[in-house]
Amino acid sequence: MAGKQDFEAYWKENLTYVVILLAIWFSVSYLCGIVFADALDHIRLFGFPLGFWFANQGSEVIFVILIAVYVKLMNALDIKYDVHEQ
Repeated sequence: MAGKQDFEAYWKENLTYVVILLAIWFSVSYLCGIVFADALDHIRLFGFPLGFWFANQGSEVIFVILIAVYVKLMNALDIKYDVHEQ
């Protein structure tokens, strides 16, 4: 990493990733699991109403997927800014 400007750009991109991924998780866990649960209950997933599924398992499943996505994004970001492990 060359200097302060690269360091700031690195953290700006990192924070952008975090905000986007947390917004997705919020949408899935709060909006789909609570606010829109009644509307989603008309759709079935593995025999269960979709709103029920989001409220009970959906947010956890999406959270684990988002962790994997974050790891991939951060590995690419580390390589881009040359702060990756050898």
